Amino acid sequence: MPKTQISCPRCRTPMTAEIQQLFDMNTDPQAKQKILSGAANVIQCPSCGYQGMYPTPVVYHDPEKEFLFTFFPPELGVSINEQEKMIGPLINRVVNDLPMEKRKAYLFQAQSMLTFQTMIERILEGDGVTKAMLDDQQKKIQLIQRLLSTPSEDSRKEIIQQEESLIDETFFGLMNRLVEATIAQGDKQSAQQLALFQQELLQETKVGREIQEKMKSSQKAMEDLQEAAKSGLTREKLLDLLIDAPDEI
Repeated sequence: MPKTQISCPRCRTPMTAEIQQLFDMNTDPQAKQKILSGAANVIQCPSCGYQGMYPTPVVYHDPEKEFLFTFFPPELGVSINEQEKMIGPLINRVVNDLPMEKRKAYLFQAQSMLTFQTMIERILEGDGVTKAMLDDQQKKIQLIQRLLSTPSEDSRKEIIQQEESLIDETFFGLMNRLVEATIAQGDKQSAQQLALFQQELLQETKVGREIQEKMKSSQKAMEDLQEAAKSGLTREKLLDLLIDAPDEI
């Protein structure tokens, strides 16, 4: 994406940045991923150090779900008429990029979002992700951050006991994704710290202990299959393994 000349919202220093106003799934299959990543239009001023989302009009279009959302940052202080003039060309691009047979009524009834977060939530709702699910995930992320900022092992154990209701299998899945993300970013130290906390949680929580038992059971099943395969795995041997298995895993 070509860079745009902008001014820092805080100190007004001129700078260049990648600013995207139109996120159209019709022309860019990665548009949803880009807008949900949290990295779109995020800038950092080399002068004053300001870091945050650059205030700019945004249009999101998903023809499959018939979504056409618009967001105009209130801090720009622009009148409704001026907003429509700025948003209009973006919507025209959406319409013009669609063949005539796919131009439906929703294209002429764009839904205006009061906040950028509301737009994100509406997009996720289209994928079956409710606000309650988002709130739950946010609480889990805050708990992980709280544990990471607590150096004392005893204090962490106390926090774990207090917040154990938040620690379920999706919590461990979230930690796994965070470990993978930090590794991808080259932050090995943070990845190791997260992995250590994950081991701690596996030992200190009921769900963690259940996960460990499932992992042991899966490992035993693999070993039994490998042993049976040495002399040729038959239906009869597989049936015997299933009958003798101590649990469903």
